[in-house]
Amino acid sequence: MNAMHYKGYAARIEFDAEDEVFAGHIAGINDVIGFHADNVADLKAAFHEAVDDYLATCAELGKQPQKPYSGRVMFRIDPQVHANAARAAELSGKSLNEWAGEVLAKAASR
Repeated sequence: MNAMHYKGYAARIEFDAEDEVFAGHIAGINDVIGFHADNVADLKAAFHEAVDDYLATCAELGKQPQKPYSGRVMFRIDPQVHANAARAAELSGKSLNEWAGEVLAKAASR
């Protein structure tokens, strides 16, 4: 996976072949925050600096920084899918939350 993590924030990393640099963007927040470098060590430092600058700028502006996701997910699914998932969770000896969390984690790590 092409991602970096720091202070609870995550960034998606891509390689720009034309400019021969790694470019990253912080994911999961509405503000657009990007950074780049031509090697991994500098990219990691640039990411840390971008997060730190974001937090400092928010503090200066008196704005609450957008936090990474809380871990609470609300969504609607077909009732039959809900029933099947609840049954699968029960058969595996887990709560629906535990079971769904594991399933989503596997799917998200692909």
